[in-house]
Amino acid sequence: MASEDERSVDDLFAELPEDGRRTLEQVGMGLPELRRIAAGQGGMRQVRGILSEFTATADRRRRGDDEGPVQRAAVWPWLRLFLVAVAGAVVCALFHLVLGGLALLVGVACGVGVIMAALRTRESGGGLVLRWVTVAAYFVLIVVASYASQEWYLRLRGAEQTVTIAEPSHEWSHGARQTYCRVRLPDDSVHRVFSNRENCADRVGERTTAVVDPSGRYGPFLGARSEIDDTVETAVALGALGVLVLAPACAVALGRSRTRRNGTSGANGASGATE
Repeated sequence: MASEDERSVDDLFAELPEDGRRTLEQVGMGLPELRRIAAGQGGMRQVRGILSEFTATADRRRRGDDEGPVQRAAVWPWLRLFLVAVAGAVVCALFHLVLGGLALLVGVACGVGVIMAALRTRESGGGLVLRWVTVAAYFVLIVVASYASQEWYLRLRGAEQTVTIAEPSHEWSHGARQTYCRVRLPDDSVHRVFSNRENCADRVGERTTAVVDPSGRYGPFLGARSEIDDTVETAVALGALGVLVLAPACAVALGRSRTRRNGTSGANGASGATE
């Protein structure tokens, strides 16, 4: 008779979802303990009551909740979202070297993958809000990076050189004639400056300092490196990057906290069934 009860306990335990079995083991109600309870008088009734509590808990899931073992609860979907978002931002930054401002379109295209990854995260326990906070942080990051990449690049890799202000160029924009400063570099090449920040039409021939891109990808910045004003853009980008890291981390922490609470309530229910 004892072997029959033991086999029945094994069968009932095996029918539980994997996360339910792991939760039972974590709260000290694993298969050996269930066998011990089943060996007593009326033990199988108590075991079935315990397992029914955990079966009901396992079945009460909402769409978007995490599946799988408790140890992995909420981790992989959020880690995937973080990795996809970071990869999209890096790709956008790299394409900026080739496409300039049009790299923003590449970032938006990568954003589709970020949204798809976000939709595969859980919705409960604050997940719905944190999901879209992460997506918003990604789009803020790529927009700011698209407009500030040139300043960051020149501040990081640019070299200060003495240049000569050349004849400005004139172009029509929005129905108005615009004047753009140009400088002549020591190699005698002429480039339109980045950030047309000074009126140089009456300064032709004057020698001054400019920050020059050694690779020639970006136009020179008229002024010293310390005059490149990227403080606001850098602060916003760092803030968005911080949110991109913290939002998934908070979602994982909330998911694990919720799992522990469910496990504790399940353990209390199991203790009540054995009394």
